[in-house]
Amino acid sequence: MRVNGTEQTLAQPTTLAQFLAQQGYRVERIVVERNGEIVPKAAYASVQLCDSDVIEIVSFMGGG
Repeated sequence: MRVNGTEQTLAQPTTLAQFLAQQGYRVERIVVERNGEIVPKAAYASVQLCDSDVIEIVSFMGGG
């Protein structure tokens, strides 16, 4: 699986929600694209990741 341009191997079947939690992402502050399509936050727990997936995770930054 490629995440933000870096190859990663899935050790076991993992949902997108599990992967994001393991990586320390705060889901309220990110948008995830999987294989060229935006994944709705409501679907994170049901999306099963595959070794062939290409994932882009974009974090929102606050400032002022």
